[in-house]
Amino acid sequence: MSERKPLMVGNWKMNASHLEAIQMVQKLAYRLETEDYQRAEVVVAPAFTALRSVQLTIEQDHMLIGLAAQDCHWEESGAFTGEVSAPMLAKLACRYVIVGHSERRRMFGETDEIVNKKARAVLANGMSPIICVGETLEEREAGDAEQVVTSQVKAAMSRLDQPGEVVVAYEPVWAIGTGRNALPDDAGLMAEIIRDKIREAHGSDVADRVRILYGGSVNPGNIKDFMAKKHIDGALVGGASLDPDQFAAIVRYWR
Repeated sequence: MSERKPLMVGNWKMNASHLEAIQMVQKLAYRLETEDYQRAEVVVAPAFTALRSVQLTIEQDHMLIGLAAQDCHWEESGAFTGEVSAPMLAKLACRYVIVGHSERRRMFGETDEIVNKKARAVLANGMSPIICVGETLEEREAGDAEQVVTSQVKAAMSRLDQPGEVVVAYEPVWAIGTGRNALPDDAGLMAEIIRDKIREAHGSDVADRVRILYGGSVNPGNIKDFMAKKHIDGALVGGASLDPDQFAAIVRYWR
């Protein structure tokens, strides 16, 4: 089995101007040490308006922090007012693009087909998609969580040229921004189910390579329990990532 380096991603969502984002990434870098980067890959996902400013700050200060975008359009260019394409993000040195976040699915009507098209566009431009999957509270209470999540994984990863470059983030919808989180045992079991589904569709080499993150009210107090689970390889962090002290503590969960 391949060694999977933990991946900690801070999703800043619709927060922070470009000036605030510069300060946030500088404060985060100040709190992290060389050993932290050796043990975990650290990535931030600012709003589109802050990507260039954060990119330049990372490069000029020689930071070891990676850059992600929060979304993209699947077409390379065209008459899509307000959208941003994968080639544009690649030129900003983004390593990752988040696709299929539950907020995008729920608020903007993104389907599994759209998520798949976005994932393919991200891969075609040399970046890795962070594909978000997760069930609603109603689906979990109805006993449908496994079926919903595996269906999302299958659809999002179909017809990908480089499935091994994908990151999957399991985020139960009912735990995002609510202060509630899945129990570590439940999250660990779902991560194992996701990996088994990937193995079934793409083989063991891909399944052993893909990193599976947990997201949903992650904080410094619970991250260690989630990271203790065999199939959880990191976290997609929302609110806590807006505070450099909290996000640094999550990155340094092993201390």
